[in-house]
Amino acid sequence: MNLFNQLSIWLSFQLSIIFLIGIPITLSFWSIKKRNKAVCKLLSIYWKISLLFFISLLLLIGRYNYALVITNIATLLMTLSVWFWNDINDELGEYDFSYSLTTTTKIWRWSVTFISLNFLIQSLQNFNCISFINSDACAIWLQPSSNLYIYIKNLFNFFFGANFTQPIAKFLGLFSLLIYLLGLIQWSIIKLPKNGRNSCFSENGRN
Repeated sequence: MNLFNQLSIWLSFQLSIIFLIGIPITLSFWSIKKRNKAVCKLLSIYWKISLLFFISLLLLIGRYNYALVITNIATLLMTLSVWFWNDINDELGEYDFSYSLTTTTKIWRWSVTFISLNFLIQSLQNFNCISFINSDACAIWLQPSSNLYIYIKNLFNFFFGANFTQPIAKFLGLFSLLIYLLGLIQWSIIKLPKNGRNSCFSENGRN
């Protein structure tokens, strides 16, 4: 793996921290303060979907071979979740550029889309890592999760006085993945046919 590719993967993870975690947290508090129901609903859906991204980080810590597949599915679902809802899209379209909350939200949606596509392109360029993350050539993909592992391990030891190991991370990741899939299947069978692309953010009255 050449230096440019390593730098690109490292940068992708740094951007993901900003645009997949940092900015959504800011937007969540901002939308609550402004009492903007459309953005609040969009972010609440986004956080539910983004749980898969955090599950993928656990699987990367546990060095699960297909963790990178889960990461890409997670970012694609996160992108879909911020564009899918017709009622939210219509509501955001009613605000002009001067309304900073919705303008920032629109820019953020495009940023999430870019990061998702970038992750996919990076993964395809390192195709072997999709099915075998433990090879030496894929070490750069594990580096961010290795740093996270150190923090979680120290916190786990501090609060529970026990070791947080990679096998434990893998087990927790796979168990969480199973629960997530069951929830996604339930939503697809029950709520999606009923509501379609309507998020129902305005059921209790519009902003």
